Amino acid sequence: MPNLATLALFIPTIFFISITPGMCMTLAMTLGLKIGLRRTMWMMLGEVFGVALVAVSAVMGAAAIMLNYPTVFTWFKWIGGLYLMYLGCKMYWSGRHLSLATEMDLTLSRYALISQGFVTAIANPKGWAFMLSILPPFIDATRPITFQLLALVSIIMLSEFICMMIYATGGKGLKTLLNKGNNIRWMNGISGTLLIGVGVWLALS
Repeated sequence: MPNLATLALFIPTIFFISITPGMCMTLAMTLGLKIGLRRTMWMMLGEVFGVALVAVSAVMGAAAIMLNYPTVFTWFKWIGGLYLMYLGCKMYWSGRHLSLATEMDLTLSRYALISQGFVTAIANPKGWAFMLSILPPFIDATRPITFQLLALVSIIMLSEFICMMIYATGGKGLKTLLNKGNNIRWMNGISGTLLIGVGVWLALS
C-alpha cells in the first residue's frame, strides 16, 4: 500500500484530472441527457475498466524500464515531467467552454454501451499520456508494486466513476455552471496547477 503522504497528494490530483471536462466526461453527460442515468452506468462500467487497463499497462511498462534501464527511466521521468508541466500550463490558461458535441453514435444496448465506454477510455491518447506521466512517481520501487498498483488503480476507478456520475446527473445544469463566468477557468486553474506541481516532482524525484 502507498503511504499516507503519497495518497494525500494522489487522491486530489486524480480527482481534479478526472473532473476536468474531457472525452469521457462529455460522453457521460451526453448519454445522461439522452438515455438517462441508469443506462449510462453501463457505459461507465466499460470506461472504468478501460481506464484500469490503461493504468496497469502504463505502470507495468514503466516498472520494466525502471528495473532494466535506469538511465532511460531517468530520461523518461524528465520528459514526462516536462510534458505534465506543459499540459498544466496549457490547462491553466485554457478558457474553452464545455461542449456536448460528440461524433459517436448513441447505441442503446448494454453491450454497446459497455463497449463504447471501454473503447473511449483505451483509445484516448491523453489518457495514456496522463497515466504514463502521473503514476510512476507515486510508485515506490523499494516496495512490492502489486499492492501499490491495486490501491492506486482502485482510487482511479472510483474517481472516474464519481466524476462521470456527477456529469451524467448534472446534465444541463452542470453545463450551464461550467460555462458561466469564470468557473471553467477556475477548474482548469486548479487542475493545471496540480499538474505543474506533479510534473516538477516527477522530474526532480
